[in-house]
Amino acid sequence: EALVSGGFSIEQAQLLAKQLNAGALPVPVEIIEQETIGATLGQISVEKSITAGLIGLALVIIFMILNYGRLGILASIALAIYGLVTLAVYEIIPVTLTLSGIAGFILSIGMAVDSNILIFERMKEELSAGRQLKQAMELGFGRAWDSIRDANVATLVTVFILFNPFNWNFLVTSGMVRGFALTLGIGIVISLFTGIIVTRTLVRVFYRTGDIKTKN
Repeated sequence: EALVSGGFSIEQAQLLAKQLNAGALPVPVEIIEQETIGATLGQISVEKSITAGLIGLALVIIFMILNYGRLGILASIALAIYGLVTLAVYEIIPVTLTLSGIAGFILSIGMAVDSNILIFERMKEELSAGRQLKQAMELGFGRAWDSIRDANVATLVTVFILFNPFNWNFLVTSGMVRGFALTLGIGIVISLFTGIIVTRTLVRVFYRTGDIKTKN
């Protein structure tokens, strides 16, 4: 006996049976049972991934606020702007958020947070060296930029390889891998904007109003 399983309709299954019977097989093929399995498992996985991402994002925001004070609040605002802009870009392109795509989006959030941490740690180093807040702020953004740029460019090279836009046979062509690479790549590009431009603008505005404080 032989069994062929898959997501076939009745017509497709009957056609496949006829094609197999017309071939070189020495025995006839008969459809014994056909079963359709819904997408519940995939839906549950997506929902759990979104929940995990939201929990992780909340923990990151709490960490940033506890560790960097009001700078952490500004970074959280920039992170929220990053999320909104990224989702808007997904809608414009458009991008379908599959399980792998959600994973790429969550990873890009982590990289966006990394940029803010590098900047704030550099600012703390400049303050520890005795520089004034305004000077420490500008030096922190300027000197952290090289590290942020190099790290993100290296990741974008990996994204290019994973996405494989030219369909090279020696590279991966899986749709899931490409979905992961696409959302990650978009997130990285946007995080460069929000990490440097948005966060820097927010810090400058709060510096002028005298509301900014840092934790040593």
